[in-house]
Amino acid sequence: MIPAWRPLTSLVQHACRYALDRGATALAVDIENVKLHGLRDGTNESSVRILKHSVQRRAEAKFPQDGVRCTLSDNAYNLFAFPSECNFSGQKFCLDLVKVIKDDAQKFFEGSQVGQWMVLVDAAKGSATDPPDLARCPADFVVFSFYKIFGYPTGLGALVVRTEAARILTTTYFSGGTVSASIADIDFIKRRERIEQVLEDGTLSFLAIASIRHGFNIIDTLTTSAISRHTTSLATHVRNMMMDLKHENGVNVCRVYGRDIAKVSSLDLGPTITFNLRRADGSWYGYHEVETLASLSGIQLRTGCFCNPGACAKYLGLSHSDLISNYEAGHVCWDDKDVLCGKPTGAVRISFGYMSTFEDAEKFLRFLEISFVEKHKSSNGKCHLCTEAVPLSGIGWQQLVGNVRLKSITIYPVKSCAGFSVSGWPLSNMGLKYDREWLLKGPSDEILTQKKVPEMCYIRTFVDLEQGKLFLESQRCKEKMQISLAKNSSCEMEEMNVYGQRYEVMTYDDEVNMWFTEAIARPCTFVRCLSSKKRSCMNMVGREGLCRDSKSKLTFVNEAQILLISEDSVHDLNSRLNSNIQKDCSCSGQTVLVDAMRFRPNIVISGAKPYVEDSWRSLQIGEAHFVSLGGCNRCQMINLDQQSGQVRKLKEPLATLASYRRVQGKILFGVLLRYEDCIMEDEEEKNGKERWLQVDQEVYPSID
Repeated sequence: MIPAWRPLTSLVQHACRYALDRGATALAVDIENVKLHGLRDGTNESSVRILKHSVQRRAEAKFPQDGVRCTLSDNAYNLFAFPSECNFSGQKFCLDLVKVIKDDAQKFFEGSQVGQWMVLVDAAKGSATDPPDLARCPADFVVFSFYKIFGYPTGLGALVVRTEAARILTTTYFSGGTVSASIADIDFIKRRERIEQVLEDGTLSFLAIASIRHGFNIIDTLTTSAISRHTTSLATHVRNMMMDLKHENGVNVCRVYGRDIAKVSSLDLGPTITFNLRRADGSWYGYHEVETLASLSGIQLRTGCFCNPGACAKYLGLSHSDLISNYEAGHVCWDDKDVLCGKPTGAVRISFGYMSTFEDAEKFLRFLEISFVEKHKSSNGKCHLCTEAVPLSGIGWQQLVGNVRLKSITIYPVKSCAGFSVSGWPLSNMGLKYDREWLLKGPSDEILTQKKVPEMCYIRTFVDLEQGKLFLESQRCKEKMQISLAKNSSCEMEEMNVYGQRYEVMTYDDEVNMWFTEAIARPCTFVRCLSSKKRSCMNMVGREGLCRDSKSKLTFVNEAQILLISEDSVHDLNSRLNSNIQKDCSCSGQTVLVDAMRFRPNIVISGAKPYVEDSWRSLQIGEAHFVSLGGCNRCQMINLDQQSGQVRKLKEPLATLASYRRVQGKILFGVLLRYEDCIMEDEEEKNGKERWLQVDQEVYPSID
């Protein structure tokens, strides 16, 4: 048994790439209808159907000289690899397939290279509930995961090698543990002889390995058969309930992937359910939305393709052209582009283990029903989520002119750092002057925000227009920092990309950078936006992507120049938060309150009905005219307590907002604005004229 550190679900693909590099051919197959019938003479008649895809071969192998053994037909080795249980669909494969391939592979692979056939079984998923009996299926190689069996230690697995197969394994890796002796100045090396030593690539994780004994003690106490019965019953119950879940108009909510689920016995499926969710109109909920909402409900899911691109493409019906088009549209592994061209790019997976309970299963089913089942129809015939909230449209706007006023103005000079409030502030062609004009970037040029660095909220900022300085202070720094607002032409200039837009930026000296490094306790560089072209929003392959504000010049904002929050909408949110807390007995009556500043707004208004701002198309504040770009999509950052830098354990206020402010996968609160009639830079310089916003100015909205 040899420790295996590579992700086991991608092991076969890695072996395929390795073989192609060395001049071998590879072939992907689908296995169907695996049944073995014992005959009177003791032989086996197989009804294995193997559907072959195109043969893969590289015109020029990277290391053809390494494939000498494969060119000798009498000594050639062929490898057939398959999983005992698919980690995508949960389908189990008959392990008698091992004998079928080893005894009669030529029947299925006519014209393949002669020689000995060897079989690798990927039992990483199957070993958790149905481990293979190697006395019945004499596989040459079996890989499995201790993590999937016990839930700990993370990332630890093993490769089991049959003694007869061990003699053909070689390694090119040279490190401690694999070598018995070597001489530095001549070509002399003697490797260790035992196979577990030959393949020992560096120091083993001996601390993790020591914990395996305790994991096996638990499994032996429970017994594998009991675990299998327990997990199968949970998965069967949940799978059946999901397939019966429907919207009010009769459309199925869940699309469960795998073989014909209605006809397959629960014994042929593992305790894994992979699915996607549909809306009542037939469109798909993205897996990223499902994962976000599940996390807020205390449910952990895995989403994407689960390192199994073959099964993912097969069950989602994605052709080669679909996969290439998705990549060209900017979709890569681990991103949140979950629906492209009307098709899901991945799925959602739930898995049951020996620690799972019936209560866990019921909690998940309740989550699906509450969050995704559309139960009522609106007057226009369109379905919306079953909630007592005011819908986002059709509010019925009735408001007297002059009732709404500008309550506060906040400027955030440094992106993701603390802002400061003012009674009046000038506007520029980029929105509020000096707002998000600076940012911090990490050693790899990544943009630093509170999502990754909560300590940024400790940095307090203030811009003194009369002195022409930006003042900064942090409780971690003894001295305050002062930076001139004048753009110093002697400073180093460079270009950088921020969220799809090219900026010309100014960098600062080591003294400034060290101050910020001390303030957030990690290396960083301070930069200032000097100029930007109109928003281009180009993705990684040069195609134009979607962008909220494509007309304005922007500083380092995410989507638009200005964020507006209604104080009255915040009051409504707080009443819902308190109502939810009272319903939740586990919170012991704890009061949850948020203020408008939790959402990092630029302007806060008061005097409007809750959420009426959703219907505004434009608004006038003083002499300044603004256009609404729609609702602001909220994320986990609003759960960050700006006073302590800690995320609230109650997942609020995002969880409550998700229950009634979710539209097409987005959780909306507040609206984004573009300053429409901005003064051009040359006119501003010529006349010295600036337009200002003042607290207590009247707000005149328009819904035309």
